[in-house]
Formats: sequence, structure tokens, C-alpha cells
Amino acid sequence: MKRRDFGLLAASSLATATVVRTAQAQSAPPDATLLTTTLTPMGAERAGNADGSIPAWTGGVTAPPPPPGQPIAVHMFEDEQPLYTVNADNMHQYAELLSEGIKVQIQKWGLALNVYKTHRTAAAPQYVYDNTAKNVTRAKLDPRGGRFGFTGAVGGAPFPIIDTADPLVGGAQLIWNKLTGWYCYENHSICNPGCVVIDGKVVLVALTKGYFIYPYYAPDVTPENYEGYYSKLHVYDIAPGSVVGQEVLVWQTTNVNVHPDIVWTLLNGQGRVRKAPNEAYDSPNPESNGIDNQDEAQGGFYGNPSQYNWTFIAKKEMLIPYNSNKLQFGDAAQFLGPHAPNPDILRWEKHRVWVVEGNLAPGVRNVNVKRRLYLDEDTWNGSVGESYDAQGNMVKAYTLYCGCVPAFPGHVELCEMTLNLMTGDYVFNGNCGYGSFTENFYLANPPPSVFEPQEMAANASF
Repeated sequence: MKRRDFGLLAASSLATATVVRTAQAQSAPPDATLLTTTLTPMGAERAGNADGSIPAWTGGVTAPPPPPGQPIAVHMFEDEQPLYTVNADNMHQYAELLSEGIKVQIQKWGLALNVYKTHRTAAAPQYVYDNTAKNVTRAKLDPRGGRFGFTGAVGGAPFPIIDTADPLVGGAQLIWNKLTGWYCYENHSICNPGCVVIDGKVVLVALTKGYFIYPYYAPDVTPENYEGYYSKLHVYDIAPGSVVGQEVLVWQTTNVNVHPDIVWTLLNGQGRVRKAPNEAYDSPNPESNGIDNQDEAQGGFYGNPSQYNWTFIAKKEMLIPYNSNKLQFGDAAQFLGPHAPNPDILRWEKHRVWVVEGNLAPGVRNVNVKRRLYLDEDTWNGSVGESYDAQGNMVKAYTLYCGCVPAFPGHVELCEMTLNLMTGDYVFNGNCGYGSFTENFYLANPPPSVFEPQEMAANASF
């Protein structure tokens, strides 16, 4: 496919897609009681779809936390067989259910989707539901522009009832719902391989362990004691040998006008911790061979959203990766194919998604001039996405593989992929095994010092 063909694919709009009811176009304040009637506690539609291919939400899948030190990955639905497979031969039959990026991958790179029965496994603790209901009336977008952040909301989806009457307001609400989506309060992963697949060859560029905490979801959080950072993560490189000892600490904010995002790095041989203000936006990710930028994780967008005006486009039914728990029980180097992971490992289901588009604000520079994201209605996770350059060419496609973790409870990110649509090379990061390293994914209770730059400094050496 020549470069100009991507422009033709990008131009094919959502106008032909089957759009489901978009819910709550707001001419009056949103009604929190909807979260106990027609909507789920997180803002999705409780009812299934007309033909029953999407079932009603009945509470998701939950389980008690395991004993300390026990992995939380579980096998699910592995006895099920695909209902059908979407490939280049029959893609036209399912076009309305496919994102534009997925269509390109099927047409040009031979991607196949094994589609299974839909299971709405998403759940969250009751305190998250309670906070989400409170956020309906207390969350406020920044008056200088919703892309800069919000105030008032904590502990739950900030905007569970989207204002579809104003696409720019709705778009800003959607991107913040995505960025602050429920994951858990804290967790620890001891094996998270980052690989690039170039010319069909798998190369391990960084294998990390990490601690993650989400202060926005602290069980006792209130608007008064919330410190302004929704996520803190501390990642340690443990392989290959060339990067062992490097560390990254990231604090992410819910309002860039009040608290800036902060990144600290510890590099081999430097002997000190440095702030890294350029570790953001479209700065190339040094561990991706130029394929991935810093703001291209988690299904197409990660980090500070202030460069874009975000617009609500539609709500519709689509095929997206879902309940991909099997990824946690394999070896990344074995299932990474030339242009995508092995389709027999992956699970696709039909779900409703919110479609949101980001276009660069005037005077702002980013190599991705436009992004389109597709957010799962039950979790607000970005499921798939694509980005476009200044000439209107679709240049990258993104996929977020999520799984059900009953112990959190939640349906959360496991692995992610960024594909260069021009070359077929891609980056893959996730919770899975790699060679002698075995993935283990735990609930965690690290000391607060883990998320402070002073601890990084204590680890520094020449």
C-alpha cells in the first residue's frame, strides 16, 4: 500500500458506522440517579444491545484479594471457541465494527481477529462507585479549557455522564475519564518486557519491574486531602545488561495549571537523579528504536492532554481486545509475530465504545496532528486508536490488551502495542513472561518513599 492510500483510509469517516444511543445530551445538570438505574455505577449503559451480542452488565467479576505475595493473574474463558474470525477476505462484512487502524492492519499486514462471546467483566470497589456518583455534580473542567484538567473529582470516574451536547466539553471529559480510569489503588509487577519487532525480529529493549500507586483512588481520598497527582509509578530496568540499574519515576496530574507532570530519571554512570522535562509529548521513546513516542502508550494516548482539543465523535459498537488474560501465561518472545502478536493468544469481543478525537491546538507542535481513540464504555480504557501526520496520513495504530483481575476488582491494562503503519514494525510492552523471567503481578503495599526521588538518589552509583 502506498503512502497516499493511508490518506484515503483516514478519510473514511464514522458516518457509515452504526451509532448507538449517545445518552445524556445535557441541557440541564446531569442526574446522578442514572448511575443506579439505566447506567452502571461507572457510567456505561446497563442494558445489552438489540440483538443480544452485547449482554447487560450485571456487576462484573469480583473475588477476594489473595494472600500477600500471591500473583493475581487468573485463567478465564479458555474453554470458549471463537464465534468467527475477521480477516482480509471477510473484513467488508464487519467494517462497521472495525476502527480505521484495525482495517489497515488487516488489509496490509494480515491481522486476523478471533472474535469471542462478549463478557462484561468490568467491576470496581464500592467506594469507587460511591465517589463516581459524587463526582457527577462536583467535577469541573478547568475554565481555561478542559484539556488542561479538572478539579473537584476524586476516587472515581470524574465525568461518568458525558455531556454530548457540546462535543468539546464531552471530548475533554472523555480524555480525562481515560487517563484516570480505575485500575487499582496500588500494584507491583516484577516482569514487564518491552520489545521491538523490526523486520519480523523480536528484540528485548528493556525488561522492567515497577511499583504503581494511584493517589486519586486512595480508599480515604477526598477533594480536600487529594494532592493533585492521580498516578505515581517507579520503574526499574532489570534487563538487558546495558540498561540494568536505570530507573524512572513519573508523577501525573489531573490539572496541569495547578500541578505539572514530573519525570525523574536515573541513568547508568551519572550518579545522580535528574528531572527530565523532555520526557513527554512526542519525544521519542529511547527504548523503541524510534517507533514509539512518549505520549503514545495506553491505547493511543498517555500523559499530558493539553496539546489537543478533544472532541466527542460518537458512541458505537466495535470489536476490541477484551478479557485477554491468556497473555499473562505466555512468553512474549514466543507469541510476538512479524506484525502483531499471535492471534490465537488474543481475544476480541464486541463492546460499546466512546469515540474521541484530538486535534492539535493552535500554535502547538506534535508529530501526531490528529489522534482518534476508542474508549471502552465499561472501563474508560483506550482499546484501540490511530494517529495522523500533518498531511492527513494515518501513520500509527495502537492496541491496548486488557484483562480481568477479579482481585482488584477491575478490567485493566495488561499489554500494549504501537504499530508503524508504514513499515509494519511495532513496540510491545506488557505483563507477560520473557525467557527466564516470569511475569508476576501482585497487589502491593510499598512504603511511600518508593515514589519519592530521594529513594532514586539513594540508589545512584557511578
